[in-house]
Amino acid sequence: MTYVITAAQPDDAATLGPLHLRNWLRNYTDPDAGIDESWIHEHRGSSATAEGVAQWREFIEVANQHPAPRFCRVVRSGTELVGYLCGHWEESGTITLGPMYLLDEAQDHGLGGRMMTEFLTWAGPAHIRLGVVDCNERAIRFYRRHGFEIAGERYLWRGKLPTLPMTREAQTSAPADDPTDRPPVRR
Repeated sequence: MTYVITAAQPDDAATLGPLHLRNWLRNYTDPDAGIDESWIHEHRGSSATAEGVAQWREFIEVANQHPAPRFCRVVRSGTELVGYLCGHWEESGTITLGPMYLLDEAQDHGLGGRMMTEFLTWAGPAHIRLGVVDCNERAIRFYRRHGFEIAGERYLWRGKLPTLPMTREAQTSAPADDPTDRPPVRR
């Protein structure tokens, strides 16, 4: 199977919204914690609605600006989207990474690492943060391999989903790309 990583295109929004919801339903359902299909639809279901798809489209359009204050890459297998990694600059100058996901069949091909390399190049030396579900040991190991560390206490996202904050501290060396090719930091 051949996989291609590309910048997301506005028409991808119609697939990304439902794929994002599918990811949550597949990976985060935990009835013992009160995280059932209904709870996920309440907190992430809007990504698959017409309004959610429109928000994905807007995010992608902004990500494709030059310089881009947002980042969004997708993984394609033929015409099917099988993964994505997005992020954005905060007004504080910090970057938030997420969401990131690869379908099972697209894992173990180095795609996550390749997307992360593109993301880190885009981010340059900035401080980056993310939240990871605390039982997702595979994701935690992946982020650690890319320089992220747990940066605080576990918290319950929306009062139920156990999440760990992780950060990658600002890098002191200049990136290989042109630093003027990044969005301005808004303070």
